[in-house]
Amino acid sequence: MGIEVLAERLRTRLGEAAADLRSGFGELTLTAPASQYLQLAQVLREDASLGFEQLIDLCGVDYSSYGERPWEGRRYAVVAHLLSVSNNWRLRLRGFCTDDEFPVIATLTSVWPAAGWYEREAFDLYGIVFEGHPDLRRILTDYGFVGHPFRKDFPVSGHVEMRYDPEQKRVIYQPVTIEPREVTPRVIREDSYAKP
Repeated sequence: MGIEVLAERLRTRLGEAAADLRSGFGELTLTAPASQYLQLAQVLREDASLGFEQLIDLCGVDYSSYGERPWEGRRYAVVAHLLSVSNNWRLRLRGFCTDDEFPVIATLTSVWPAAGWYEREAFDLYGIVFEGHPDLRRILTDYGFVGHPFRKDFPVSGHVEMRYDPEQKRVIYQPVTIEPREVTPRVIREDSYAKP
């Protein structure tokens, strides 16, 4: 069955909640308001005619400079990639966080337990808080890490660096001391470079 059939089924089952349903790259994207994000996920899994029994992936997105132009709308979103094995179709479920300063959205762990690790990653890298998550803590950066490295306003070199100090015999944190360097290949950078 094609995505046209899935789109029609989503509109029939979800009504107004499927108002923002778009097709692209051979898949459908359903954008849900943050207040309906969890409810729509439950319907997508439990309704046998839709049957999205598997969560394949979940990630955070920072839209602050999306598409090389200013973004109009909310800054942070969570995108879940769903699979219906029984019906052989896929769906992206996207939910925007309502507050750009403190992004919060409901956890999907009660619907798809596999969301737990993905949501921890989105929390760690983007600072998105998943309300109701059973174990929301950092998963990729260490506990002393400052900030969220995938946010587009996070400095490329970071805020602090960690190193082992042999004199103190422990790991220490200090301000970043990375000096900018030239990364242009030598053949382009040096005019006097002799070609063979």
